[in-house]
Amino acid sequence: MPQRRSRSARFRSRRLAPVLGSLVLAQTLSGCFIGTEHPDPELEVANRYRYGPRNADRALPDLDWWRNFRNAELTSLVEQAQVANLDIAIAVARIIQADAQVRIVGAPLLPTIDANANKTRTRASLLPGRTGTPKLVGSRFADLYVANLSASYMIDFWGQNRATMLAAEQISIEDRFNRETAALTTISTVANTYFQVLGAQDRLRIARINLAEAGRVMQVIRDRLAAGTASQLEIAQQESLLAQVRANIPPLEITLQQNRIALAVLCGRAPENFTVRGGILNAVYIPMVTPGLPSDILNQRPDVRAAEAKLASTNHSVESAKAAFFPNIQLTAQNGFQSAALVALFGPAAWYYTWTAAVTQPIFDGFLRLGDLELQQGNQQEALQTYRKSVLSAFSDVEQALIAIEQQTIRERLQAEVVRAAAEAFRLSEQRLREGTVDLTTVVQIEQTLFTAQDLLSQVRLARLLAIVSLYQALGGGWPPVAGGKPQ
Repeated sequence: MPQRRSRSARFRSRRLAPVLGSLVLAQTLSGCFIGTEHPDPELEVANRYRYGPRNADRALPDLDWWRNFRNAELTSLVEQAQVANLDIAIAVARIIQADAQVRIVGAPLLPTIDANANKTRTRASLLPGRTGTPKLVGSRFADLYVANLSASYMIDFWGQNRATMLAAEQISIEDRFNRETAALTTISTVANTYFQVLGAQDRLRIARINLAEAGRVMQVIRDRLAAGTASQLEIAQQESLLAQVRANIPPLEITLQQNRIALAVLCGRAPENFTVRGGILNAVYIPMVTPGLPSDILNQRPDVRAAEAKLASTNHSVESAKAAFFPNIQLTAQNGFQSAALVALFGPAAWYYTWTAAVTQPIFDGFLRLGDLELQQGNQQEALQTYRKSVLSAFSDVEQALIAIEQQTIRERLQAEVVRAAAEAFRLSEQRLREGTVDLTTVVQIEQTLFTAQDLLSQVRLARLLAIVSLYQALGGGWPPVAGGKPQ
């Protein structure tokens, strides 16, 4: 009996050898016909930025670039947003979906194996005999027990399934870069919104100071009116200026409170339970940042990397669509035991197997495969142009940010000189007003010039900070540590 089982095992091994060999050969040849023709983006990359500094690698963005502003509250808000922002959470959920899709489309690359076990019972019919009485033919009941393993595998000889899986993998990579883009956008928006809060607080502070100074001038005019050296017209002129300054306060309050609420949403908090202390723009440190070389953007901008991954995905989709024109080779096998008695189910005599190979060649499908190929080629061209546009947009964003920083820095210096001159003129005019040596019209004009200059200076400081944030964002946020002045 042991010798019979040994012969039976060798017999099964010889029978299964062709099946296993076919599977191994199929896996080896799988994907060997995947195409390698990918369109050339033909990127135009300059050697340096036109408006960048000479030493472009002097101060590349740090990974935690928001700390360079040296504002503890801003740093705290950014950290809260990184943890609780809902746009980032949505991007993470899309990564999970993309990873699952890779598993789904990659499943055909492996065989499917199922275990089956069933029992079938049949009841024999009762046929009438000659005497009209029923007669039982054979056994009344019959049982059949079956236990087997079934396997199916489509040989990916032309690489269709592998190309589909590679396309899904690139989509997963794209979603990871989209998550980085969402995080960068969130951090930049938090910084911009926080600076908007500071700017509104500064302008409110200036408006209230100006209101107090206008009130002091009003008191001087009233004293002169009591002394008979002023008129009601002069009182009306100053009251008009006071009313104008008061009218400027509500819009600034709207800006302040709305940006506070926007910060709450960015940090994933309910606005009712969220507070921002704020401060003054002058207390914010102005960091130095240099853009590196234009070629660095191709690796540092997450949206550019996402567009590149999308292009790679469409390349593989085109390969998959081309492979669909070739024959499909399907292997199926079944190995198991079948017996009419449960006790004899796993005996040597009950063992059986089946093995099938089928080839299907598409002949005519109503141009379905041709349409799919043209669709994938159209998607490929769209992704190619999108990638080229994203690269050019990245260069443009950096150049525009560099221009804004340079000009806003100059503008702030010049506007500060305007404020100093206007403040000195106002001091002298107020002094001469008390002495009665200057007319009120001149004083009101000087007041308006000072108030406008101070408010504009605050806006210019805000614009300079926003330009710096835009440069960080245009450069792709923080860069990894550098060695020898080049990003690693």
